[in-house]
Amino acid sequence: MSGKKNNIALAFIIIITVALPVLSIKATPGIQATQSGKPSVLTEDAIPFSVIKDGDIICRLGDRFWSNIIKDVSITDKRFSHIGIIRINDGKITVINAEGDTDHGRDFVNEISMNEFLKHAVSAGIYRINNIDGKFISELAAEYLGVPFDWQFNMNDPSKLYCTELLYVICKRMGLELDSIYVKELKNNAIPLESISGSKNFSEIYYVFR
Repeated sequence: MSGKKNNIALAFIIIITVALPVLSIKATPGIQATQSGKPSVLTEDAIPFSVIKDGDIICRLGDRFWSNIIKDVSITDKRFSHIGIIRINDGKITVINAEGDTDHGRDFVNEISMNEFLKHAVSAGIYRINNIDGKFISELAAEYLGVPFDWQFNMNDPSKLYCTELLYVICKRMGLELDSIYVKELKNNAIPLESISGSKNFSEIYYVFR
């Protein structure tokens, strides 16, 4: 395991250790798929094109070890472990997201297909920022393509970004704030996924799980 991965492991272990116990899981409005037997990953057709708009926020829960660690950073909503911003151009749907995938040389903000984003997802949700043009959001996201992944999880340094930090800097430019959790051991704030699902500035459009 690389030094960066050791750092991220330590960071998440500390966060989990100090996080408060789960109080409740947010009731989810919108459309929800029927859970069926053994978990399996989702594909692009799990989310109907008709419910997606340019600039929507897509959240997912992966099927790998790190996903279960990351989702537990959130206190009240543990359905997700990663986010991206949907971009629609000439009918083509892509997702802009900040990945820490050093194994495949993708530890930076990149743009991938919806299928690639859902490759390891066992659940996904679509959120929309209220009263803001989606194209403006996706255009802002595209400005950060190529920015390195933030292994220090320092939300005060926009020169490097992790997944929710990408949305944080975009929202900040639009005059919106995402809630954060202060982690004393890291002397840093972390942005949990529930800062989206629990915010009055976002509407849940769709939620699907396997």
